[in-house]
Amino acid sequence: MARIAYDDQTAAAYKAVREVPRDGLGHWRDAIRRHLRPLPGMTVADIGAGTGQFAAAFSDWFGLSILAVEPSAAMRAHIPRRPGIRVLAGHASALPLPDGSADGAWLSLVIHHIPDLEAAAREIRRVLRPGAPVLIRQGFPGRLDRNEFIRWFPETARTVDTFLSVEQTCQVFAAAGFSRDALEQVPETFPTSLGEFLAQADTFRRADSTIRNLTEEEFRRGKERLRRAAQDAEQTPSLEPRANWLDLLVLR
Repeated sequence: MARIAYDDQTAAAYKAVREVPRDGLGHWRDAIRRHLRPLPGMTVADIGAGTGQFAAAFSDWFGLSILAVEPSAAMRAHIPRRPGIRVLAGHASALPLPDGSADGAWLSLVIHHIPDLEAAAREIRRVLRPGAPVLIRQGFPGRLDRNEFIRWFPETARTVDTFLSVEQTCQVFAAAGFSRDALEQVPETFPTSLGEFLAQADTFRRADSTIRNLTEEEFRRGKERLRRAAQDAEQTPSLEPRANWLDLLVLR
């Protein structure tokens, strides 16, 4: 089971606050292009596609065919229905895809929700064509010093520390025949201010497993840190947008 029950309320909250504005994903577009080397007509399996943010982005950026696999009906309801995106109910450990049907696999903030990652790795190997990459966008333990949630809500690291490390993830996928090809940190940016982020904090808590696990006191302290930082930012505005950094792990 996922670490959150993605019901209608949670899916709506996720759609409202967890999707990164497309203008803030330029660095991800460039990194994906380098490692996937996309060509029009290629097929990518978006595993744990959520509300379809990256399914739509891959389609728009590169003209790819997307197989958007998502177990939650509430999340699937938000995935755009349009040519080039096929929405499928399914789990990573039992993908509803034929053998050798994809030129790449994309997993965004999802591997910590997969109860049997070994089975999922074998399934991904089955559906990928030879040499196709697995691209994992993830926050890994010990590598989130530039993560916004941990900056303002440091106790979220308690949950992140239960996730598999980079090394453990590579070991699991190695058993399915994959090897590590690349690891890099990629920034994403947001047009909203810290004050606007603070105003959305309660919605973030409904949508994010790490913040949801905070106690009321931990959440209150985090909001107070944000409030003070937002006040300081009003006094000394910065031309730099808010930024968050996550890892891109590439396996082949």
